[in-house]
Amino acid sequence: MKKISVIFILPDLEMGGAERIVTTIANHLSRNRFEPKILLLRKQGGYLDFLQKDVEIIDINTERIRHSLKPILAEIYRRRPDIVFSGYGEVNAYLSLFIKLFPKTKFIARETNVVTKHVTRKEIRFFYNFYNNYHRIIAQSDDMMKDLVKNFRIKPDKIAKINNPVNFDFIEDKITASHKPESFRYNYRNVVAIGNLSPRKGFDNLLKVFSRLKNENILLHILGDGKDREMLHQMKDFLDLKNVIFHGRQENPYQFLAHADLFILSSRYEGFPNVLLEAGACGTYSLANYCPGGINEIIQNNINGEISTIEDHEGFSRQIVRILHEEHDKEAIRNSIKSRFSKNIIMDQYEKVLLDLVK
Repeated sequence: MKKISVIFILPDLEMGGAERIVTTIANHLSRNRFEPKILLLRKQGGYLDFLQKDVEIIDINTERIRHSLKPILAEIYRRRPDIVFSGYGEVNAYLSLFIKLFPKTKFIARETNVVTKHVTRKEIRFFYNFYNNYHRIIAQSDDMMKDLVKNFRIKPDKIAKINNPVNFDFIEDKITASHKPESFRYNYRNVVAIGNLSPRKGFDNLLKVFSRLKNENILLHILGDGKDREMLHQMKDFLDLKNVIFHGRQENPYQFLAHADLFILSSRYEGFPNVLLEAGACGTYSLANYCPGGINEIIQNNINGEISTIEDHEGFSRQIVRILHEEHDKEAIRNSIKSRFSKNIIMDQYEKVLLDLVK
């Protein structure tokens, strides 16, 4: 039986959510049925080390997304894949206009965010007028799906909702190979937050919350880097937050998650937050801001976490203190994630979508 050729498209394989998901899908598609390749604008990023050796990398060596369209179309024309799977919002948008040039190839877009919250540039929004050209659109959450239908007039039967998978084996290997971070002080409770230091992640609100916890033996560890780094450091100094530590980007965030007493998601909006899934996979209880992006599909109240409103800085700070005085069942937290989002469950859903397209 002829194998189904699939080309995945991403800008690079840096250590982000979209990159991790596409790497996981490409690595674990059945090799009896599929032949996966990954087309990268730039062959760089930490997930290159985790890609299976039989996944061919097509490097078009283009710095900017807007300049990548011509070489992407040329590769599709030359290789004639059965399926093109675009996994990054801006690439999805540009590509949508040209799908009809390839009548024998099926096109899938995997959306990474609630579009109305994330896409603000008018020239990018214009291309969403052509989004119905895709044969299938993967939405990660109910919020994302509703946004596409209501605000971009995407036909509901074009959309398949597939949550993000969690690779428990990968996470457990990372935890086993690590130790408790030295910055986790004795006699302190350690709270972890992870994400790009940008406005959407809401770390400014989190610092305001911790300004109310100065007299508590609680440390906040923030992992990540980004354009708001200087502003957030200045804000920390202005608020005199000696209980907040910025760690920058970490190669192995799982050692922080596994040993944390609490994980906090402070985002203003999400797509379907991998880090919230990963905190649960590490057995760590979560407190998440109430925002669009599938939060309420992940959190099972009082089992693996809670949802609150971070802009109520005083109330959110009290909730942190209360949670840190409670005991939580790490195995129950892990099971709440594993039973719904394990790699095998989600991979079956992806394979079904791919097979249905080429029937």
